[in-house]
Amino acid sequence: MGVGIRVAGEGDREAVVALLDRAFLDDPVSGWVFPGEAYRRATHHRLMAAFTDIVLADGWIDLTEDGAACALWLSVPAEEHQEEGDEDGFAQMREAVDPQNERVELIGRLTAGIHPSDRAHAYLWMIGVDPAQQGRGLGTALVEHVLERCDRDGLPAYLEASNARSRALYERLGFEVLGAPLELPDGPSMWPMWREPRGNRA
Repeated sequence: MGVGIRVAGEGDREAVVALLDRAFLDDPVSGWVFPGEAYRRATHHRLMAAFTDIVLADGWIDLTEDGAACALWLSVPAEEHQEEGDEDGFAQMREAVDPQNERVELIGRLTAGIHPSDRAHAYLWMIGVDPAQQGRGLGTALVEHVLERCDRDGLPAYLEASNARSRALYERLGFEVLGAPLELPDGPSMWPMWREPRGNRA
């Protein structure tokens, strides 16, 4: 039985933000950015809202028809992922989300610093599945939905895995770890992962 997938619009914004908040609240990287459960529960959703707004404006969000999972994607041209405005953008995000929390800005700078820039690619910024709906294959369906298009178009894909479980999923989908993991200061690891389009493989 297939999973129905559609592109989210502005009318889906609040639902997507709430979904990402639920999906990432207990993620190791979210725990590092917002240490302490009470603090995280009060603040985390603002970062998810900022991410959602960026991708609604500059990329696209695939949403399962039942609203249980979503994937945030950006199309990244070669040599252009770090434009002049990015440095200000990280500080602006911190100001909008949690001005006293330097980790909101730092996570953006650190991930941008490891993001490959020599080839155009599809960037899976994040994928969220409602915790109550995990194990149904929704995440896999969302990623494969775009990877099939990447294979047809000869386009690589890139992401940063924020935990060992997601890394294993992405490896099954053909991603490979790209260099050393990003070690967050006094925090967890993130794994940059790259996938060559299947049609380009011998």
